[in-house]
Amino acid sequence: MAIPYFPTFLFLLFLSCATLLLLVTVTPSPPPLSLPWQSPSCSIGQSWAIRLRPGPYYEEEGGERVAVQLDVVANRVAEQAGLQSRGQIGQLQGHYLLCSKGGAAASVWGSGHGEVLAAHPDVLWHSQEKVLSRSKRSLAFNDPSYPKQWHLHNVHNKGMDINVTGVWEHNVTGQGVTVVVVDDGVEHTHQDIQSNYSPEGSYDLNSNDPDPMPHPDPHSDNHHGTRCAGEIAAVPNNSFCAVGVAYGSKVAGIRVLDGPLTDSLEAVAFNKHYQVNDIYSCSWGPEDDGSTVDGPHPLGKAALQHGVIAGRHGFGSIFVVASGNGGQYNDNCNYDGYANSIYTITIGAVDEKGKKPFYAEDCASMLAVTFSSGGNKLRSIVTSDWSMKKGTGCTETHTGTSATAPLAAGMVALMLQVRPCLTWRDVQHLIAFTATKADTSADWRLNGAGFHHSHQHGFGLLNAWRLVNAAKVWESVPFLVSYQSPVITEEATIPPYPQELLRTWKVSASDLTQSGLKTLEHVAVTVTITHPRRGALEIVLVCPSGMTSVIGARRVIDRDPSGYQDWTFSTVRCWGERAEGRYTLRISDHQEPSSKKVASLGELKRWTLTLYGSSMTYSEVKARQRVVEEAMSGRYLDSSFSLPCPPGLEVPPEVFSPFTSNNLKFLLLLGCFALFWSLYYTLEVTLGHVDLRTLFCLCQRWGGRRAPRGLRIREVEESLLEEVSREEEEQDSGVELQAVVDSEAKEIVLNRERQEG
Repeated sequence: MAIPYFPTFLFLLFLSCATLLLLVTVTPSPPPLSLPWQSPSCSIGQSWAIRLRPGPYYEEEGGERVAVQLDVVANRVAEQAGLQSRGQIGQLQGHYLLCSKGGAAASVWGSGHGEVLAAHPDVLWHSQEKVLSRSKRSLAFNDPSYPKQWHLHNVHNKGMDINVTGVWEHNVTGQGVTVVVVDDGVEHTHQDIQSNYSPEGSYDLNSNDPDPMPHPDPHSDNHHGTRCAGEIAAVPNNSFCAVGVAYGSKVAGIRVLDGPLTDSLEAVAFNKHYQVNDIYSCSWGPEDDGSTVDGPHPLGKAALQHGVIAGRHGFGSIFVVASGNGGQYNDNCNYDGYANSIYTITIGAVDEKGKKPFYAEDCASMLAVTFSSGGNKLRSIVTSDWSMKKGTGCTETHTGTSATAPLAAGMVALMLQVRPCLTWRDVQHLIAFTATKADTSADWRLNGAGFHHSHQHGFGLLNAWRLVNAAKVWESVPFLVSYQSPVITEEATIPPYPQELLRTWKVSASDLTQSGLKTLEHVAVTVTITHPRRGALEIVLVCPSGMTSVIGARRVIDRDPSGYQDWTFSTVRCWGERAEGRYTLRISDHQEPSSKKVASLGELKRWTLTLYGSSMTYSEVKARQRVVEEAMSGRYLDSSFSLPCPPGLEVPPEVFSPFTSNNLKFLLLLGCFALFWSLYYTLEVTLGHVDLRTLFCLCQRWGGRRAPRGLRIREVEESLLEEVSREEEEQDSGVELQAVVDSEAKEIVLNRERQEG
């Protein structure tokens, strides 16, 4: 009976052992970053981010100095602070996340963690993490549906589209480029997305697994990322919904907005798979309520900087951000640290008529605009939509600046196909050189380098044909250089309007000699100002050419009395101008007359001027403008013309574990199943040799007697022997009886034959 079961039994036993061995030996060591959302002990408010002092570190061991790794130092710091190290934060070397061990110890320590970290000699910087408030930049309108994508090819209003069809005719569709949508997830099984989906560039940071599929929510808001992905890379010619602006590109998803967002989590998102993903599309930011002043925190800022340095093999990750939807609240994107950053491309919105919609924000740091929704009688963006929560898979109501960032990201993908070695700054330059004026009624100003700029439209409307043709002939700009003035500390009172507080700083040629800075790109001013109602302030920067930038616009709703604490305002309105000259800061107080009598005046405590640009001369800027305009005929796209591309940097491969917590749970369940199944077969094979009825009878026979254990065993053995011998005797007697019967039968037959004979 046992023979048929042995192959199955041995196979299951082998499977069980192999699975358990895999769990023990193959399970990877903890990754560099064990994020707080993986463990309930690292809850919100119980995590600290630190930056260690640059090494090397040594310790005495056996009378010799031995080098110590940063991970060991971080563990030591965490232990001394009563915390637990969760490893390096993303790709930021020297930055570590420390978490509370939980329980009673956490409540006893309280603020003691921060005190220990502040006093620790190996810690340069530390910060207790808080949940950041970020809102998806999407609006809901009851606009009439329209099946055609007017923003790609507008047949009713010629010229009011992104001018992309001519690029497609030259087979420029974004091939070889990956755009990642950093949002609330991407429904990658969607028939408009599946063929262009990139699992290699995707991740779910909210659930800590590789699948960024959105989770249905009560308000059906988690369609945001899927809509943005459809704008970029929706598959054509599949008889369903829409076409993406770069339908030959790959699209990935990073799910990060469907849960608590911290500085460290945001930093990981900005650098996730940054050798696979070329462009990061971010249609979100701080609250657009007209009173918030917020942006990336220290780790997020460091991740943006690290991305443009090391991403795309040294050419730099390209971060495209939406300018915001707070126009109805008089909000301004200079108060959004993402839109205000020199490392991002800030994109605003215009409606199908090329006008600024009611929700769009102004700011001096805006690079360009592209199409989105407008008023009730104007069309919105048609794109893919999720199929969950009664979704149809297609929508005609994608709105706000949420729709503009993906469109811009798709156009950048077209540029990278024809010129893969464009740096992150090359892309910014190409936008400034090729954008066009759409609304002539906007506040356009011509700067000293010949660039038009408006606070409402940036350098103008993005034009795919102009961007791609210019990219084809573009040579990379020189390295980024900068100049920073000393911190100018003073206690200057800000007078009420119409008076102004004027402060100037002259940058001489000798100041720029060391850096080699010649022409400007971004100009930034960092200020600390006290004021009882900061929304009443207006801050204007005047460049040496006379070009003015409203870097701090008035906001009626902003009644915050905290002023500005080291907040950096930036402008691109002086792009291409000479860096040398006198810069003027004008600050005015526009408090209402009724409040002037009771409110105290504000004070400028300190300020710093920072110039960013390159060693490119003014004449070289003008020469590039001519080259770009000459390329607009398309003759370089029609030919095999191609500029050489330098090789990228050799960047170490990203360390990641193929075993996520969900994978390990599955393997553990599989191992347990195989183990129990093996035990079951073992018992079945073993018990197959035993006559259970005999054992039951013996137990009944001897159950009433109590005897020493050894005696009872001997009696059971003797009884079994007697039963076996009795059965053998019965078998022997049966054989003998059968032989006698057979003999008697044969004798009767023989006697009958004789008588008949």
